Amino acid sequence: MKEQEQTDNYTHILKYTGLFGGMQGISILVGIIRTKLVAMILGPNGVGLMSLFNSTIRLLGDASQLGLPVSGIRKISYAYEHGNQEELDHYIKLIRSWSIITGIVGMILCVVLSPVLNSWTFNWGNHTLHFMLLAPIVALSTITGGELAVLKGTRRLRPLAFISFFQVVLALIISVPLFLVWQLSAIIPSLLLIALGQMLLTISYSYRYHPLHLSLHKDFLSQANSTIRLGIAFMLSAMMGSGAEFIIRLFLNTHGNLDDVGLYNAGFMMTMTYAGIVFTALETDYFPRLSAIGNDIIQQNRLINRQIEVSLLMLAPLLIIFLVGMPIILPLLYSGKFLPALGMVQPAILAMYLRAITLPLCYIPLSRGDSSTYLIIEGLSATAIIGVVCFGFTHWGLTGAGFGILLAGMIDSIVSNMMAYHRYGYRMSRSNIGYTIFHILVALCAYVVVINTQGTAYWTAGFVLFLISATFSWRILQQKTDIVRRIKERIHKR
Repeated sequence: MKEQEQTDNYTHILKYTGLFGGMQGISILVGIIRTKLVAMILGPNGVGLMSLFNSTIRLLGDASQLGLPVSGIRKISYAYEHGNQEELDHYIKLIRSWSIITGIVGMILCVVLSPVLNSWTFNWGNHTLHFMLLAPIVALSTITGGELAVLKGTRRLRPLAFISFFQVVLALIISVPLFLVWQLSAIIPSLLLIALGQMLLTISYSYRYHPLHLSLHKDFLSQANSTIRLGIAFMLSAMMGSGAEFIIRLFLNTHGNLDDVGLYNAGFMMTMTYAGIVFTALETDYFPRLSAIGNDIIQQNRLINRQIEVSLLMLAPLLIIFLVGMPIILPLLYSGKFLPALGMVQPAILAMYLRAITLPLCYIPLSRGDSSTYLIIEGLSATAIIGVVCFGFTHWGLTGAGFGILLAGMIDSIVSNMMAYHRYGYRMSRSNIGYTIFHILVALCAYVVVINTQGTAYWTAGFVLFLISATFSWRILQQKTDIVRRIKERIHKR
């Protein structure tokens, strides 16, 4: 019975990691078309400009949301897990009411700070009006974040997967025609229409399961105080993260040029977004389940180790493909003009192995409501990445920035593991230690191949290393789950 339960737990993690990773993969295929067209139409300069505006939206969104899209998940998932419908409806109403308020505050904040943002971001031209026009996008994104918290907290996993896919389709349909006609002038209108489309798409699912109820009464809103306290810590940490990326892009723009920002953004997307598709299930499925466990250390360690195991085993072969195939993938996804980012992307990909074992640990403080610890960890992480990436870029250009991302990942991994070990009693399983060492050694071999060989030797060695990584992962997953039986059942059904 215990063995069956263990298999079911692994299968659940694999299923939803695969579901969200798979949907994210399909989304990326659609996104590739959009990215390719946008890169060809706007070039590195336009991609850099759009990146600066997106960074501004994320920063102001994080500042105004009070962290409610994440702290709200904790409350909603706890009520959902314990079957308390009255409490569940109460928290959904509370989160939605606060989302409206914070959305309005964020919009006002964007308008007020527009002159400051213009002077910080650009040393040429006056873009104050452009920043003012971003204000409605901040509000729409905040409302969308609140509704996503409702869907995540109530485990509406398939709708969430479909939303993530259709959001990318909307972005493609809306942005490309506008860029073809108006080019750089279409950046802000496209961002606004995309944000509106994403909000309407999200509420169409969310309202279907949980009809809209709001209350702006002071006594009712004050009941969110504990959620807001945790949310503020998350808000500050999210601002540190988005602020760090904003500062890095400002640094590249002032110490380099807008092309450098565009190349960095392309490299960042290749590693953190495209190569990190496996991580999309963490906030959607893993975090609500971790929150529902509470303070049970044995269950906590079991869930975390299984999540790390599945994430690492699924991600490792994919990273070998990215590492070896990047000279083809980068111009395919963008254009030949973005090849200078290659030196940045390849070392940064190595940081994703560390991210696979670090990210699940970062959710422990959030699941416990330990806002101060979470804030300290995220603050150290943001400080580290700003320092090492800017230092690396100053001395070695974009390649140095890539090694900076790798070094920041190492620092983050060490700090997060120490925190989890000493404060929450987390112990990494022996099997995970072995899997991590094995896959990192394979990745280092792949990196040596990438920088020292070319031609037939390059592709042959790269393919062999991919086979080694994929075979190892497949055999372990086959042992821990009933994946083979499920695949056979699917085939027979067809």
